[in-house]
Amino acid sequence: MSRPYRLQGGGLLYHITSRGDDRKKIFINETDYQKFLAYLQIAQEKFKFYMYAYCLMGNHYHLLFETTQANLSRIMQSLNTAYTVYYNVKRKRSGHLFQGRYKSILVDKDNYLLELTRYIHLNPVRAKIVDRPEKYRWSSYREYLKNNNEGLIDKAELFKYFKLSPVQYRKFVLDAIGKSTNPLADVYGGFILGKAAFIKDTLALLKEKVEGGDYAHKKTIEGVDPDSIMREVAAYYKQDLEVLRKAKKKPLLAKKIAVYLLKRLTALTNKEIGREFGIGYSGVSWVAQDVERLLREDKKIKDDLEAIILHLKV
Repeated sequence: MSRPYRLQGGGLLYHITSRGDDRKKIFINETDYQKFLAYLQIAQEKFKFYMYAYCLMGNHYHLLFETTQANLSRIMQSLNTAYTVYYNVKRKRSGHLFQGRYKSILVDKDNYLLELTRYIHLNPVRAKIVDRPEKYRWSSYREYLKNNNEGLIDKAELFKYFKLSPVQYRKFVLDAIGKSTNPLADVYGGFILGKAAFIKDTLALLKEKVEGGDYAHKKTIEGVDPDSIMREVAAYYKQDLEVLRKAKKKPLLAKKIAVYLLKRLTALTNKEIGREFGIGYSGVSWVAQDVERLLREDKKIKDDLEAIILHLKV
């Protein structure tokens, strides 16, 4: 099954979630929470997006932000990679911290922005960690109750958009405690949250972006350049790029790693990846599974993979 596309552009609102591998904790102590928020602020300053809500929940997190450029993948790659490196170095470990790729949902701003901030802020209450959202330290709710506009959250933008005050927003959130309201139950196709017209327009735009199926269109959607991945792998293993592409019998480790990264970091289908390396659809799946096995068994290969990812210009 091909991976879902990530439609990117300026002025798009996304709800993002990412979980720890095997649902293990990604935040162990207070310093971890603080470090993640520091990396989030760095990403915001670098990539210029509007931050509307966040909640860090032990083994996963929720983010709600609006991009000003077509750079969703760059934002998330930067954030998750920076935090993973910090976490692994601090605990003298290696390997994945997060479970696969982050999940992104494209959101209808007019109809779901306000409701999603409330849903995110009530996560600790639904999980019975606290009985009131203001008692939880690691969400953006407290920022909404302040009269100033300091901090990560662009609440002035939201309050202006919906003509709300901090007092009105507090009542809006607290009124939903104990009620079974989940806006994410309305997600269409696993990646669009909006009314019928918004869904129709989004699907039409997506079709326009991917028609033709070549690399250029995929780059527009996913934001990770397949060519740069192949060049980086070839350089790391000191292989000629054309040799890496054409090796057939007992594929070189470098070729396996390139196939694995294209499958993991881009929206390319197995067929498109296979075309680049002269292997079939099922061959791409086999190679990816073999690399997963090697990563479990060989620490050096895990270190190689992390080094390649860190050197990619994302």
